[in-house]
Amino acid sequence: MKTVQLKVSRLDSNKRIDVLLVAHRVLLSRSQIQKSIADGCVSVNGDIPKSSYRVREEDVIQVVIKDPVPIEAQPEDISIEIIFEDAWIAVVNKPAGMVVHPASGNYSGTLVNALLYHCRNLSGIGGAVRPGIVHRLDKGTTGVLVVAKNDEAHLSLSQQFKKHTITRKYTALVHGVMEQQEGTISAPIGRDPVERKKMSTRSRRARQAVTHWEVQEHFDDVSLVSARLETGRTHQVRVHLASTGHPIVGDRQYGAVKRIRAITSKRVHDAFKGLSRPLLHAHYLEFLHPGTKKPVSFSAPLPDDFLNVLTVLQEQTC
Repeated sequence: MKTVQLKVSRLDSNKRIDVLLVAHRVLLSRSQIQKSIADGCVSVNGDIPKSSYRVREEDVIQVVIKDPVPIEAQPEDISIEIIFEDAWIAVVNKPAGMVVHPASGNYSGTLVNALLYHCRNLSGIGGAVRPGIVHRLDKGTTGVLVVAKNDEAHLSLSQQFKKHTITRKYTALVHGVMEQQEGTISAPIGRDPVERKKMSTRSRRARQAVTHWEVQEHFDDVSLVSARLETGRTHQVRVHLASTGHPIVGDRQYGAVKRIRAITSKRVHDAFKGLSRPLLHAHYLEFLHPGTKKPVSFSAPLPDDFLNVLTVLQEQTC
């Protein structure tokens, strides 16, 4: 446990205390600052403020930073593809069906369990069950994911994600023939008001989300699309594409089941019906390396199940 003290300057006067402390990198995020305030670990001139408190020049802020919670997730000898690793980060190619971190119903067999076995050291900022985790991919989504191996790397990557300076590109196979060659979907995303496990563009409490897309190839009844995220909301690519009438092939949660029935080719119909996940792949990731501060990029090829479906489609069009 350590204590950080900060005296408010004239330039910082009138800022919210949670915003100020994040800007000065006292803690990782506003939510962590707000929790620290609720726990009585932040004081202003000896008094406990609210998160909305606007600081004044000459205020003396004191923050007690507790030691990271010991990692509780256990190492498991699970095979994973590590694309790159150094003292700062590990970049992996996540397979389909693997949950990123332990949660209700998935307490083992996750990417975190595998990483703890293969990498040993991971950032403790993510807490007891999410060590090193800076961003996530859905259980069914494959592709490139970066993990922080120390707290400084975690802080750097989190700030880059927050500022939307990290480039993330996905490949998706969607139902329907896209009328335009490219476009941008700008629609807020939040929890679905009826089905709480789903996200929706019709949520009353939504956050702005932007996805840029481009058609890579057309087939009968489907399109191969590349999507670049400007923001990173839960299920963003899946929700945005479904909202345009083009749900991702295999995405039972967002309307793909109904579209399969309309497929005229029996072979294509059977290939789609046999899918156990959405055909969504995070194929490219670019960011500033936390240690060198230089741009680095990583990519992962399409997985076999995705390639097998593309082969069927290509043979149908020959």
